[in-house]
Amino acid sequence: MSTSSSMSIKNVDFMFENKPVKVVINRNCPEIQLVGVKVGPFEEGREYEIKYWVAKELERAGIARVREEELLDAVKLHKIFWKESIQQARQVSPLKEDFYPRLRRYLVSLKRKAISNPEKLKEYDKVRGLSRDIVNCRLRKIVSLASSPPQTIQILNNLALEERELYTQLHEIIHKWKSKITKVRKES
Repeated sequence: MSTSSSMSIKNVDFMFENKPVKVVINRNCPEIQLVGVKVGPFEEGREYEIKYWVAKELERAGIARVREEELLDAVKLHKIFWKESIQQARQVSPLKEDFYPRLRRYLVSLKRKAISNPEKLKEYDKVRGLSRDIVNCRLRKIVSLASSPPQTIQILNNLALEERELYTQLHEIIHKWKSKITKVRKES
């Protein structure tokens, strides 16, 4: 998926909300009308692929649960950070395009749970710090890549959507700046 200069975090979140995810149904359920969208009927124990926002509504109602592999957790974040930290300065590990929407939702979920559970507060603080470490590590690499000649599609495909947009904007700014600095003007 290509990015444009109008790609924003809000746009990426909207795309994520409408992306299909796998859910497992907790109980039989007839067809349901949700904000102009019909879903179901659902059969207990079966797996279905539905839009993320629909999955979250069904989860809130106790009808379904999102499959574990669709979600982020502290273990997955540790693996991502470890992979990222062993890479060289201009190498980025592949991240799913929807990594940041998943991360934002995971952090919001932990923060909600932390309100009533002190153990979850420790987990939230730990995950938030780990998330910051991942972002900072990748940000340094993106700035380095953006100040270099244009990158290959293979390298850019390792970036999440928001990162690709940041890379594109930084590369353009840096390229223009370098051109102005090295431009030879005729002296009068």
